[in-house]
Amino acid sequence: MHEETEDHQVPGDRADERSDGGLRERLVRVGVELVNAEGAQALSLREIARRAGVSHGAPRRHFPTHLELLSAIARQGFTELAARVAAEDRETAPPRERIALLAGVYLDYAGTRRGMYELMFRHDLLESGSLGLRETSLPLFARHTELVAGVRPDAADPAVLAGALWANLHGIAQLWHWGSLRLATGGDDPAPFLAAALDAHLGPAGRAA
Repeated sequence: MHEETEDHQVPGDRADERSDGGLRERLVRVGVELVNAEGAQALSLREIARRAGVSHGAPRRHFPTHLELLSAIARQGFTELAARVAAEDRETAPPRERIALLAGVYLDYAGTRRGMYELMFRHDLLESGSLGLRETSLPLFARHTELVAGVRPDAADPAVLAGALWANLHGIAQLWHWGSLRLATGGDDPAPFLAAALDAHLGPAGRAA
């Protein structure tokens, strides 16, 4: 059986070569659509190339490694999450109220963009400092830390407290998705778990900022 080589071009490759950004943008767009529809496990280089209508070697013109393409897709997830956070954030509200709003956005994103959410927090992508994810992910954590410091000015290290709260939220998102929290508690709404996490890390609602 004839096997396609990396140099073989399918219709659309030449047009993308003439428009340098065209292929790159299409590959990322297709990857975003694929991860949202079928999950992170579906993001093979060949499948992305096939759905983009190019040869399986074509993506390497813009993404020399699979991780670089996955990172570009994950950056779109962080960009979307940041946009949702910005849309919901009320800068005139008390810090604790803002944290509750943004935590709700985070849990909603984890539930509605499940495949993308899992990709965004893959350790092999996040641990690489050369793939550009830190530039899109760290500003979100910085905002979170600033708000936590506003609620808990007594905290020895606001970043540690913010990290602990984030870890709690991440755990809620995962366990709710897996059904473990529903099974263990009989709950049918993640909101009480969010409220309990906020109380545990920030103190009861109504605490002065």
